[in-house]
Amino acid sequence: MANLAKKIILDRNPPEVEAAWRATPDRFIAEIVGGILHTQPRPARRHAVATTALSEELGPPFKRGRGGPGGWVILYEPELHLGSMPDILVPDLAGWRRERMPDAIGDDDAPPYYDLSPDWVCEVLSPRTERFDRGEKIAVYSREGVKHVWLVNPIEQTLEVFRLEGVHYTLMAVYYANAVVRAEPFDAIELDLAVLWSG
Repeated sequence: MANLAKKIILDRNPPEVEAAWRATPDRFIAEIVGGILHTQPRPARRHAVATTALSEELGPPFKRGRGGPGGWVILYEPELHLGSMPDILVPDLAGWRRERMPDAIGDDDAPPYYDLSPDWVCEVLSPRTERFDRGEKIAVYSREGVKHVWLVNPIEQTLEVFRLEGVHYTLMAVYYANAVVRAEPFDAIELDLAVLWSG
């Protein structure tokens, strides 16, 4: 039992890293992966437009069940605490199948973060974040069993769709520009990519 307690203590993020994370100004997004603090400025306009448009397209059919199957909780920039240290991530969008998270709000004592790994995440890439999104964050999503990852690049106008197979992601498709696509796990509807770039 003593060894287990010691391991739990040692697996926490360093106190100075968590203090720096808490002190990060609101104009930055702060994340901790592997005990290292990563900060990025708030997204540029292309990034914000693409994220908002994608949320507006997926919300009605998948979150609300209007024109689609429903059954999802989809959140904008949720704070995720995953793993034992924990890794603290803020994906641009994240989705959980409703049966895994029937109550996204929780009670009055619920923390301001989620420690249940999503079923889907979307990262909207920018030149400042792409390496981190494709590297450390993808590794955490794989470790935590996130089944689907989308990478949206509003500058290149691409959507990359990944599926977790075992412990690695397989690239299922890359869609470009103004394509109209059916992309898993939201392939019950057609998604017109033009809306992500149009503003």
